[in-house]
Amino acid sequence: MLQGHQSWVFANRPVIRSVATVGGPYEAQGPVAEDFDLLHGDLWLGQDSFEKAGKKMMEEACEIAVQKAGLQKQDIQFFLAGDLLNQITPSSFAARTLAIPYLGLYGACSTSMESLALAALFVDSKSAQYVLAGTGSHNAAVEKQFRYPTEYGGQKPPTAQWTVTGAGVALVADKGEGPVITRATIGRIVDMGISDPFNMGAAMAPAAADTITAHFRDFDVDHQEYDLIATGDLGKVGYRICADLMQKHGVELPEVKYTDCGLLIYDMERQRDVLAGGSGCGCSATVTYGHILNRMKRGELNKVLIVATGALLSPLSFQQKESIPCIAHAVAIENVQ
Repeated sequence: MLQGHQSWVFANRPVIRSVATVGGPYEAQGPVAEDFDLLHGDLWLGQDSFEKAGKKMMEEACEIAVQKAGLQKQDIQFFLAGDLLNQITPSSFAARTLAIPYLGLYGACSTSMESLALAALFVDSKSAQYVLAGTGSHNAAVEKQFRYPTEYGGQKPPTAQWTVTGAGVALVADKGEGPVITRATIGRIVDMGISDPFNMGAAMAPAAADTITAHFRDFDVDHQEYDLIATGDLGKVGYRICADLMQKHGVELPEVKYTDCGLLIYDMERQRDVLAGGSGCGCSATVTYGHILNRMKRGELNKVLIVATGALLSPLSFQQKESIPCIAHAVAIENVQ
């Protein structure tokens, strides 16, 4: 099970039996809109708060994933989820609705792969047969908590990113049809002293580079092992920093193999409001469980490594002038031959 220093290998090859992605109105205008299961036309989703809208997206994604797998909610042993809001209330309140045994996680935007790695561990060790792993974010709710309410109209620098309104869920099973989870590398905290909440890509890039390097070391592989390596939400700034750091440390990561979910979810030329790209827990979750897995289904990709990145700050830590500790978790997914 343990491989090298900080990685797991899943001998029983847990299956991603189904996935579901839900998005908001801005995601519906992006280049991967067709890869969503459900898109909403407004940010409120018929709710009276943005936080409740985030909860509803999580509930919808879970219900769609369970339905696509041909199961019932009572068949699921565990629900692993988290988000960006205080005390991960959208996830916890969604768990209240689902009534599935629940473990709440907080890895900021790395939660998508944190939850998927743990779900695979549960299934691989026969601690569960079916596990739901998911996360989500809501643009207006997250902006209100971490930056400024959107109604304030505050100006942002070009390094800032656009929080995705979306939720993504994977149903991991011990058997069935679908791609399999073969490996995971658990990241460590990397903090390079950056404290600017409008420059998350630069803050998170060193953590991404550290985890990719650790993954290659623990499994004695390089980029040729994968058809695609995708980081979670580094955006334009962090993507370039990560590539430069890899090169500096002598680890080859060709641009044809390396992408970032924050660069895929929006049209960077047409949707100029996103500035440096997409971010938020929903970014890597929706792009991975929608766009990337659909590419695998079509046979365009066979083996991918998803490296979800997270900035573990809080409004209080920022006010106390703390720097931003960051983390990245990597999960390898491949088609069954």
